[in-house]
Amino acid sequence: MSNVIIIGTQWGDEGKGKIVDWLSEKADLVVRFQGGHNAGHTLVVNGKIFKLSLLPSGIIRENTTVLIGNGVVIDPFHLKKEIEELRNQDIKISSENLIISDSAFLILPIHQTIDNLRENKKEIEKIGTTGRGIGPSYEDKVGRRAVKICDLFDKVDLLKKLLKVYDFHNVWLKAMGEKIQYPEDILNELYDIGQFIISFVQPSSLLISKYNDTSLNILFEGAQGTFLDIDHGTYPYVTSSNTIASQAGVGTGLGPTSIDFTIGITKAYTTRVGSGPFPTEDTSTDGIQLGTRGHEFGTVTGRQRRCGWFDAVLVKQAVSLSSINGIALTKLDVLDGFNSIKICTGYYLDNNFINYLPSSDKQQKKVKPIYEVIEGWDESVVGVREFDKLPKEAKFYIKRIEKLINCPIILISTSPEREDTIYLKNPFEMN
Repeated sequence: MSNVIIIGTQWGDEGKGKIVDWLSEKADLVVRFQGGHNAGHTLVVNGKIFKLSLLPSGIIRENTTVLIGNGVVIDPFHLKKEIEELRNQDIKISSENLIISDSAFLILPIHQTIDNLRENKKEIEKIGTTGRGIGPSYEDKVGRRAVKICDLFDKVDLLKKLLKVYDFHNVWLKAMGEKIQYPEDILNELYDIGQFIISFVQPSSLLISKYNDTSLNILFEGAQGTFLDIDHGTYPYVTSSNTIASQAGVGTGLGPTSIDFTIGITKAYTTRVGSGPFPTEDTSTDGIQLGTRGHEFGTVTGRQRRCGWFDAVLVKQAVSLSSINGIALTKLDVLDGFNSIKICTGYYLDNNFINYLPSSDKQQKKVKPIYEVIEGWDESVVGVREFDKLPKEAKFYIKRIEKLINCPIILISTSPEREDTIYLKNPFEMN
């Protein structure tokens, strides 16, 4: 038995979906433990494209069970839509392979209204929210007025809880001169969706405990990336949940001593969506080329991602924050053809050298990257599945990254295809 966590080490979009899908072949249970449908994964399997934003990536596997844990906030309307879309792509989804925690909290239409109004009223320095209501939903959870999945199945009780949420938010809507909303308008539709998903709903902590007590493999799938973490990220340009490995236990009901291995998904360069500090951002021809070749557009929003060079300072910090045991390096093929490649090895802050990302958002915006320049490679690495068949310059790049971040690279992705992966070590056999 092994319990393995997968998290992103940058600002999300590291290619977690493919790696989770690839590793899920060895997993009996794949779990989402935080975030909402603001996290997009694109999977390419036998030339067929699957786009997921709420369901765990393991749902594509025929013999894998997936769980949406209590730490996830769920838009029930989107959940139903995503299930139906996958079924239309011939993916079998039933209560046998999809479990939804009865303790997960709901994203309601009023949350999306609040989310979009707040962002649109900001004149400058927008957070970059997807507008899907994730933040306001987490706020209601902390404010102890939220609605849970288990509340969907009693219409009378559901209305009482909806009134509490809507009364709270309507005060702000009215004060801002916006149209107030009425829970009665969505009550019947919400209840109907509850009937649609009721067969999937279980107490997730009991299920996790059951799997953990047997000789089965559990794969915990994180959303977003380390530096979008509400505590450890580039605050306030962050998501509304904890994205580091520790959240896997909180978001599912599993104790910390039950985790055997943590994998950090790391892109061979760096990207970011929306506003916020980005020390290695490159807005020149190189940055544009990275974005074009990497097809850097958000799965959920379609927004173009900002692109830049690999930041070893950030990734080393992410390794420490989550006690990462091994790195899965993705999108190495995007660097094909660059004459030279830059790696950030430190920062200057007010002419002083530092080797960490400061907590202050003012200082984060002021840091300047210190680059080491290495030789690029001419050959294509697309589809390479053996480390020895990589160009010598690509192998040097990988080894240099390992040394700078003080963590071994155990997987290397060389294309979006599931099988185009260099498999150096099996995390399910390393505990």
